[in-house]
Formats: sequence, structure tokens, C-alpha cells
Amino acid sequence: MSEESNLNNDLPEGHKAGFVNIVGSPNVGKSTLMNKLVGERLSIINSKAQTTRHRIMGMVNEPEYQIVYSDTPGVLDPAYKLQEGMMKFVKTALQDADVLLLVTDIYEDCIAHAATLEKIANMDVPLIVLINKIDLGDQDKAVERMKYWKEQIPRAQIAAISALHNFNIDCILDMIVSDLPEGPPFFPKDELTDKPMRFFVSEIIREKILTHFKQEIPYSCEVVVEDYKDEPEICKIRAEIRVARDSQKQIVIGAQGRMIKRVGTDARKDMESFLGKKVYLDLYVRVDKDWRNDEKKLKRFGYFD
Repeated sequence: MSEESNLNNDLPEGHKAGFVNIVGSPNVGKSTLMNKLVGERLSIINSKAQTTRHRIMGMVNEPEYQIVYSDTPGVLDPAYKLQEGMMKFVKTALQDADVLLLVTDIYEDCIAHAATLEKIANMDVPLIVLINKIDLGDQDKAVERMKYWKEQIPRAQIAAISALHNFNIDCILDMIVSDLPEGPPFFPKDELTDKPMRFFVSEIIREKILTHFKQEIPYSCEVVVEDYKDEPEICKIRAEIRVARDSQKQIVIGAQGRMIKRVGTDARKDMESFLGKKVYLDLYVRVDKDWRNDEKKLKRFGYFD
């Protein structure tokens, strides 16, 4: 008998497991919600739109169930190949969802992409519409938004939440577990995510770029971890920040290297906290012209199969 069979035989009767996928417009708080639900900081968070570029899975394991959460990029009409790849992650998340979390916020009248909303409305899977950021409005506004979404998708469950302040998150968990199908776990019960450590290292660096640079710079950058050596006392990392133009390279480096040093210092501190050990981080900047529209390069960066 296989190890997997033994594992499944040890499961309690009625064990539940499923993919719970989080979708919605850019900047409505999907990543904040993901981190709260999983209990770990897997998705980077920033006030800028389009912070999340990949589909990131995080597992919550209890004896009675396994929830595989997915954070996804904000839905939009793609303007270039990179965004086409991002939207492929959203489409896949819609296809394999056992439970769908549609995140909006108290200010949003309708999600940013009408075709995606229509698809969600016609799907035959449990749907929970989450009206986030209710701490920024009053009760009347929250009630009005809940009524609006019930009219838009009558079959949906509706909940008002504040992911940032952890309001109503336990209520969401109860709703999700109730809707999960019965079945064995999809991943070993001791796993937290499907992504390798290199991915999280690159995301930490990209988060610092989002924090320290304005305008088009964060959207023109990709981070590639070229070397990753995990030694007992220290983790040695060499990473490249790819930019689209020479002028962007100069901005990212900054006068006398000040900006890239600031990015590297802040990223290293977060990496040490995430990895639980010392980190030596070597950062470089390289011009990679038009990488956002080069499908071959985007495949190498993980945006296309």
C-alpha cells in the first residue's frame, strides 16, 4: 500500500478538502485577506495596484479539513503580454475553484472587469462576496453594498469584512468549511504553500521596489534569483532586478548606489525574518528591453506554461 493510501486511511470520516480561490479588482485587499486566512505573510502587500502578479497558494490544515487558498492578480484588460499571463492565473483560478471568494470593497460599484463578473455570476460553485475595508465607511454604506451585491448575484453569500483589522474573518472560515466538498487532502498536511523559497525571496525584493519607487518603475521591474545557497548559518542570495530601459536602471541604482542599497537592506531584513537566519544579499540591476512583451522571457519568469 502506498504512503498516500496510508495517509488517506488515517483521515477522519467526512474529511473535507478544496481550492478556495480569491479573485477581484486590483487593490481591494485580496492579498491582505489571503495572509489573514492562511496565518502567514505569503503575499506581498502594497497600496499600489497590480502588486500580485502570480497565483500564490497557501494551505490551512486541520484534522477535519484542508483548505488550499489561492491569491490571484487583480482582474483587468491586459495591455501587454505580462498582464495576459497574469490574467491566465485568474482564469485558471476560476476553473478549478471549489469555493470562490469575490473580494470587493466598500467604495467599488462593480468589479473592474465586466466579463469576469459575468463569468463568476454564471458559475456553479459556492460563491462568497466579501465587502472589504468596511472600517473606512459607515454602517449605512456597508448595508447598501451588501444589498447591491445580493441583487447582482442572488445565490451568493455576502459578508462585510475588514481584512486589515481582522474583522469577521472567523465568520468567513465557518462559511468556507461549510461549503468545502468531502475528500482527501490535495497536498501533504505539513505543507504551507506550493511556491519554492526562491519565489518568496524575489517577491520580498519586488515589494521593496514597490515601496521605494513611484510611477512606472515598479511595473517595469522583474526580480530573478540567480543563485540561492542555503547554508546552516547563513543564506547567500544573488538576485537581479530586470528593468526595461537604461534610464530605469539609473533610477533603481540611484546616486552613488543609494537606492539599490536601501532596497537591498530592507529586503535583507525581511528575508532574515522570513527564513529565520542571517542573509547575505547581492543585488544587481540589468536592462532587459521589452521583457513585459516577450513571451519566451515571460515563460522563464513563470507567467506562461
